[in-house]
Order: sequence, then C-alpha cells, then structure tokens
Amino acid sequence: MFVFENARLAHQGPAVFERLSLRIDDGEQVALLGPSGAGKSTLLAALRRQQPGLCAWCPQQGALVPMLSVFHNIYMGSLARHSRWTNLRNLIHPSRAQRHAVGLVAEQLGLTDKLFTSIDQLSGGQAQRTALGRAIYCQRPVLLADEPVSNVDEHQALALTRQVLDQHPTAVIAMHDRALALQCCQRLIGIREGRIVLDARAAELTLGDLDALYQ
Repeated sequence: MFVFENARLAHQGPAVFERLSLRIDDGEQVALLGPSGAGKSTLLAALRRQQPGLCAWCPQQGALVPMLSVFHNIYMGSLARHSRWTNLRNLIHPSRAQRHAVGLVAEQLGLTDKLFTSIDQLSGGQAQRTALGRAIYCQRPVLLADEPVSNVDEHQALALTRQVLDQHPTAVIAMHDRALALQCCQRLIGIREGRIVLDARAAELTLGDLDALYQ
C-alpha cells in the first residue's frame, strides 16, 4: 500500500526524515506515536501523496468550514463522487437522499441533533466528530488521520476510534494516547526527531515501552 526506501521527507523546507525506509501493507491499522514535532504529520502528508485516490483524510485541526453546517461539512467528503451541479444544488438545498445518507453518518457519531448547526457553534469534540464523519463519507478504503479524537473524553475516543477503524480496513493514525493506540491498532510505529525508533505489533508492547518515546 505504502513504501518508502531511503526517502527524504521535508516539511516547509528542512528535511524531517533524511533516510526513511518504511512499508505499510493493505489491511494494516497503524498508530504513529511520538512527541510533538517528531515527524508524524510530515509522514501522514507523504502517505497521502502516495495514494491520493484511496485515502480519506482527517487533518489535525479538522479543516472544517466554520460557517457551514455539520451536514455540509460531512457532505464535502463526497464532492469527488458528484458533478459540480449536484454539489452546488446540495449546498443550496440538500436533496432528500443526501439528507438521509449524511444523516446516517451523523447518527453514528451522535450528531443527529446538530445536523444543520454551523461548525462555529459546536464544541471541540463535536467538531472533531464532524471531521471524522467527513472522512467516513469519503467512502475510501484507507484512513489517514492526525489526532482525530484529541478533544473528546477517553471513553468517547475509544468508541469513535473503533467505529472509524471498522469502516477503513487500512488506517494510519497519529496520536498521543498510548493506551488508545494499544487498544485500537495492530501495529505501532514510534518516531523521534525524524527517525523511526520503534516498530512492533501492539500485542508485543506495553505502556512502559511507549512511555520511553516521550522521555
């Protein structure tokens, strides 16, 4: 699915990874762990460039349109599947079919009562759930996500992460919550200062192993 061989990856100029070698296979669900600035976001961006047509993208800040509703922001996940005219029509007056389809996604995420509320009136957790809804509505097999549940409590984070992973056979998620990574992902990759310093199956690791990444 994704392959890097001695790759140099840069972010806005300086190289973050000088010689990255990494393979992620179809069907793997991977957590990227490491301190802020380690290179997780840079790696996610590079993965997205390799397979743009297969990846649903959930960036760290959500990249939502604040003045538009939850419905419209989730619907944006389907823009590539529809004509410009259909997208314009649904922006102005959503069709019954799209209200129903987007409504089902919103229901999964506990957003039914916020479907036509603008993003700027939501809590941080509700906005993150909307961004996840947009990724789900892309209907693509690979999920790339950067801290997608950092603004929700630990119980919601676990339920949401499992829910979105159930719908994406292949996933790479950057996160700081080590316990969540161990519970939800099959493979954990630890990054420090632009280097992979840990790459193992979740079943082989403990929280202590992961805490060392941040020391």
